[in-house]
Amino acid sequence: MKAIVIEQYGDKEQLVEKDVKRPVPKENQVIVELHATSINPIDWKLREGYLKEMLDFEFPIILGWDAAGIVAEVGSSVDKFKVGDRVFARPDTTREGTYAEYTAVDEHLLAHLPENVSFEEAAAVPLAGLTAWQCLVDFSDIQEGDHVLIHAGSGGVGHYAIQIAKQKGAYVAATASGKNQEWVEKLGVDRFINYKEEDFSEVLSDYDIVLDTLGGEIQEKSFSVLKKGGRLPSIVQPPDEDLAAKHGVKGGFVWLEPSGDQLAKLASMMEDGDLVSVIGHRFDLSEEGLKEAHSVSETHHAKGKIVINIK
Repeated sequence: MKAIVIEQYGDKEQLVEKDVKRPVPKENQVIVELHATSINPIDWKLREGYLKEMLDFEFPIILGWDAAGIVAEVGSSVDKFKVGDRVFARPDTTREGTYAEYTAVDEHLLAHLPENVSFEEAAAVPLAGLTAWQCLVDFSDIQEGDHVLIHAGSGGVGHYAIQIAKQKGAYVAATASGKNQEWVEKLGVDRFINYKEEDFSEVLSDYDIVLDTLGGEIQEKSFSVLKKGGRLPSIVQPPDEDLAAKHGVKGGFVWLEPSGDQLAKLASMMEDGDLVSVIGHRFDLSEEGLKEAHSVSETHHAKGKIVINIK
């Protein structure tokens, strides 16, 4: 099968097209014929070698950890999925990722894909959508009526977090640049903050949850807008424990745990029209396509999600 791999760490020029062996399923796995995948910052962070101590893979490495496609083959103990099913997943983080025509996925990480959701839309969701869900639902125990601030509401995680928070009945503020205001507000934002013109920490207070997708000074200032007992999940760096104690808030670093059950909940939101993928960029499965996609992701200013069309 065709795959885009890296054979050493480095810049986007390390992405090369190769003919590799199609995966064979273990007894608890299915082989998905991929129709689409999407790009996430973990892809190029791993490519650069930033994650090599945590994820010590042998080369060559196929990057990519979002899958949407059709079940092509099932292992002997698989009973929830059959050949021909439309599925999507955030597979385990292995060296055999989704920049390829086929990938192996553990059965418990898969979810059925509703007929009214395209493979493109579905491929955009798993990693970013599950991250948003685990920050808001699992870590923060979001409740109806909560006031929630989402940093970088126009990003991959941010735009799903807005929709999940709204679906849970929260009042939602989001930061983004002015050029993204119109479409971000369409997702249901109650208070849009153009970060180039307004300082969120000067105009917001008494919030229940702040979802930090940026870290650094933004994270530090986020403590001041939270009420006592508020929650500050971060996907970039562990929040300062002393600052959290001083403000009386719960801070924590959220590292995604893949989950087919949670994906099924996101799938039913998608089916009902409560969760949409904003796809700002599309590329094909080729060396050039992946290099361009990584370049866009590395700017930190991609609109919504970056999708790779495979079929």
